[in-house]
Amino acid sequence: MTWTKQRLNNLFFLIGIAACVIMLFTFDVSFVELWQHLCTAGYWLIPIIGVWVLIYGINAASWWRVIKGVDPEAKVSPWVVYKLTISGYALNYATPVGGLGGEPYRIMELSKYVDKRKATSSVILYAMMHIFAHFWFWFSSIFLYLALAVVGDLPLNVPISCVLGFIALLFFGAFYVFSKGYKNGVVMKVLGWIGMIPGLKGWSKRFAERHNDALQNVDKQIAALFSQDKKAFYSSLLLEYLSRWAQSLEVLFMLLLFGVDNGGGIDGIMLTYLHSVLIVGLTTFFANLIGFLPMQIGVQEGGFVLSIAALGLSAALGIFVSIICRVREIVWIFIGIMLMKVKE
Repeated sequence: MTWTKQRLNNLFFLIGIAACVIMLFTFDVSFVELWQHLCTAGYWLIPIIGVWVLIYGINAASWWRVIKGVDPEAKVSPWVVYKLTISGYALNYATPVGGLGGEPYRIMELSKYVDKRKATSSVILYAMMHIFAHFWFWFSSIFLYLALAVVGDLPLNVPISCVLGFIALLFFGAFYVFSKGYKNGVVMKVLGWIGMIPGLKGWSKRFAERHNDALQNVDKQIAALFSQDKKAFYSSLLLEYLSRWAQSLEVLFMLLLFGVDNGGGIDGIMLTYLHSVLIVGLTTFFANLIGFLPMQIGVQEGGFVLSIAALGLSAALGIFVSIICRVREIVWIFIGIMLMKVKE
């Protein structure tokens, strides 16, 4: 079993390295232009890349709460959880269909420390928490936009109001689906949805019958965390939600780099930060709509350009932000892949 896991670890490692190389040679700009953008960023690259030490730390703390909620006796160190958090996200960024590489890798590695079923439950629960926090972040961004519109900072007209209202209704539907999943489990439901895809009905049925007991157990553990350990559930959700606000610091640094500070001072920088929150909210919303592309190629760039332009800033700034974010992603993908070879 250990030898099989080592071979799988090597496979994930090689996939990550290959993805990094492909991404480096498929940039939408030439290496000359890329170098110019990096020179423009200069020393600001340090906080832009470095803030993700904090963001991944918050993510790891959220997953740690889930692991302890599922298995209070779990003997896994915070460092291991932190390392697996970074490596898991690196694989998610690098492979098509987000989660295709990161989640199986996390389950495989975490099962060295806890029962495999509990490892599976905690990884699925954390993935659900990650997505659920995204929805709360997007939902709260609507009210942030309305608040800034009320004070006259952003425009608000009938078309914008209709779009915000429609998005809010979509989120209410998502909240309902998540609440049902947390109360009753979600694995068997997902298999049922997969069975509706042409050509996969037979496979999903056979898989469910072959692993029925294990899948039912995972669903029970998912439901148990929500019903029995609400403190772990809500603290994990809060941490994931806060990580989105921490992520907005990255955009803030880039806006400040270009002198976009709304007059300067504490008030100006705070307003710029709130604009950064809206930019991250809109961009991640677009990027997650098409999550089957590696690093959401093209979608993230378009999201940055559209969201920044919507706030009255230049499209060129949006392109710069998207390119620097790509560089940051490649740096952290490389770090995450290298961490796969670091012993606990």
